[in-house]
Amino acid sequence: MKVSQFGTGVHPYFPVENVAVDDDTPEIGFHENSYLFLAGDERGAAVLRRNHETRVACGAAVTLLDPDGLARRFPWLNTEGLTLGSTGEAGGGWFDSVGLLQGFRKKARSLGVEYIEDEVVAVNREGDRIVSVTTKGGQEIVCGTLVNTSGTNGKKVARMAGLDIPVEPRRRSLFVVDCRTPLEGKVGLTIDPTGVFFRPEGRFYLMGTYPKHDPEVDPNDFDVMHDEFEDEIWPTLASRVPAFEAIKVVNSWAGHYDYCTLDHNVILGPHTEVRNFLFANGFSGHGLQQSPAMGRGLSELIAYGGFRTLDLSPFGYERVVENRPFLEDAVI
Repeated sequence: MKVSQFGTGVHPYFPVENVAVDDDTPEIGFHENSYLFLAGDERGAAVLRRNHETRVACGAAVTLLDPDGLARRFPWLNTEGLTLGSTGEAGGGWFDSVGLLQGFRKKARSLGVEYIEDEVVAVNREGDRIVSVTTKGGQEIVCGTLVNTSGTNGKKVARMAGLDIPVEPRRRSLFVVDCRTPLEGKVGLTIDPTGVFFRPEGRFYLMGTYPKHDPEVDPNDFDVMHDEFEDEIWPTLASRVPAFEAIKVVNSWAGHYDYCTLDHNVILGPHTEVRNFLFANGFSGHGLQQSPAMGRGLSELIAYGGFRTLDLSPFGYERVVENRPFLEDAVI
């Protein structure tokens, strides 16, 4: 596996050939600051311990810290009410999602993939098979396999084929703030037990929370929920990080999760009755982290009829039919 240079640091886990075209590699802007998950009770601590065991078994460099350890390592953190913390030592962080997307798209085009800029308005089904899709421009495209990767419109596309999935658009508002007293040392993406989180954004800080209150919304509604910042995000983080008592919002925007109401995990693979209709919907906010593996899994399903690299069958549509959640414990 090759090592690729991602802006501010070297990331040893991403094979550069996945996105490189000749000598052209996209700028990803990788920040190796890791994540810091915090637990506020024994139930949350049990989740962190269980996840820690899984991550260690997979070779990740991670550490569990009790409140005293958290205070020593992160002096800007108020540890009152905390029972445990989990942080990474290497290989974790965040990067430019658009840069990665453009890299994959450019690589795909170099391998012969054709992109059509149009909107699907009909999915044409004959019995237990999808035979084609019709676009807004009037083009009918015959398909052997249809993969639903339409994000917050995933339910809409499924219903065009007479199918359904428990996925809906949920709005998430993000806020960039200036802090009068910058935090010292290395600051990772920090997740409070409430689900409120923050991370550095240049000299500023990016803040938000997962969409636990907001009901299903119009995927075209991008109004920022300013009350959420005033009533929940700021009070929570000002208590957890005393320096955040004096902050000022300098920017904000809203986006959407394709939120799986069953268990916050992706629905991946074929419908149980319409076998050539494949889902990749309901990532609930962690699609960027999972997308390379999910894309490979889908390609293996289409090419070979089954998974080969990783067994992704626990994410299958069967669990929807059986009402058998495969719960994601760390949604942010």
